[in-house]
Amino acid sequence: MKVNVLRAIGLMLGAMAFLAVSDVFIKLASQRAPLGQVMVSMSLGGTALFLALAAIKRVRIFTADALHPMVLLRNAFEIVGGLGLIVGISKVPLSVFAAIMQAAPLVVTLGAALFLREEVGWRRWTAIAVGLVGMLLVIRPFGAEFSGWELFAVMGVVGLAARDLVTRLSPESIPSLAISTWGFMAIIVPGLALLIFEAKPMTAEPLALVYIAAMVVVTALGYLCVTTAMRLAPAAIVSPFRYTRLVFTTGLGMAVFGERPGLPTLAGGALILAAGLYTFARERRLAIRTAAASRPAAAG
Repeated sequence: MKVNVLRAIGLMLGAMAFLAVSDVFIKLASQRAPLGQVMVSMSLGGTALFLALAAIKRVRIFTADALHPMVLLRNAFEIVGGLGLIVGISKVPLSVFAAIMQAAPLVVTLGAALFLREEVGWRRWTAIAVGLVGMLLVIRPFGAEFSGWELFAVMGVVGLAARDLVTRLSPESIPSLAISTWGFMAIIVPGLALLIFEAKPMTAEPLALVYIAAMVVVTALGYLCVTTAMRLAPAAIVSPFRYTRLVFTTGLGMAVFGERPGLPTLAGGALILAAGLYTFARERRLAIRTAAASRPAAAG
């Protein structure tokens, strides 16, 4: 068991490193190719990966479940989140983008309280407030450095958090692999729309195609590592290591693009990180307490 746990932690760390490298290649690709081309390539590459996995696992993808209202709503939020993510990475420093994206778990908790009526105590409300203050420090909407593009990263956070909430409402009978495949397919919609409206034409420049291909490959590797890690050990053990993506992405932004995040960005990122980890630890503690309280009732 200990070997599996250590391997799971290593895989989760590797996954976050791969996804941070994916952010770098998305930014590099967007400097040479239109965003629509980048998004379409991401959609086609991810869809191909999931279809291959579905074939291996013999999971049917093209079924009537794809038209379930919750699946369609999830796909809509996937589009919003994917668009915000791609545009955010391409337009703002990676350190800023990474800090904003770490607020996603806090937004999920907020959404669960507001829309799913899940009980959230004052401690987690305080953590959410601290995290949102951290996000404001990172964005600095009234500062001289605010460009407006940061709002796309916020849109990405909100879209992906809403996607995760709607996933909870999807029927358990629908395979997770099928839901993920449909989500990647949906991203092609905004990609094609951007291709139509962007003034920048598609490119066949070798270096741009190398960046796009690398983006697809490392994103796929990141997904596979996350999936394997979650199957080897309980989520309560490996999920906190997702936050290492902030460190990886910020470090790569400094190394590859010469970024130098200022004190407000670092302070805001630290607040978001601390609030997210506290919220996770609190939810884990409550889950353990709830499970312990239910055992006597089950025995009786």
